[in-house]
Amino acid sequence: MHYYIYTEIMDEKGQITIDYLISITIFLFAVIFVFNYTSGIFTPFQSNSDEVTLIADRVSTTLVEKRLSVGDEGTPNLIDESEVDSFFTELNGNYDTVIDSLGMNGSYLRYDLNVTLENSTALTDSAGKIIPVGVNVGQTKRIVLLRDNISGNTETLTMSFRVW
Repeated sequence: MHYYIYTEIMDEKGQITIDYLISITIFLFAVIFVFNYTSGIFTPFQSNSDEVTLIADRVSTTLVEKRLSVGDEGTPNLIDESEVDSFFTELNGNYDTVIDSLGMNGSYLRYDLNVTLENSTALTDSAGKIIPVGVNVGQTKRIVLLRDNISGNTETLTMSFRVW
């Protein structure tokens, strides 16, 4: 007669499924915390030039197509000489009011603006603040047609909008 003794293989670690699940969950939370913390370390070194370029685009659209426009829908970049002169005078004289009207002064951030108008050979006019050294500057350039009110002739100019 043969007698077989059946023995069960017992796990002597005492680990059950719920212990394993809790430990994996804690480990994953720790890994997520480390990744979130390390990405926050590099945030001050990121550039915001995309943001200021979008703001420069919005300001250029607002000014060229609405505020300075002659109103001729057939020529969207046709601007009025007297409107341009009054805008440049207002930007140099009442800078804060113009910045507020363009929506560049918020609760937490304030942006500055410099606008230049140039023909193919030289700078024609400039208004706004002087661009400081070492800041991210967003720039948008638009080709515009400046209509002379007296003669009705137009001149092709480049209007640059710089925001920082």
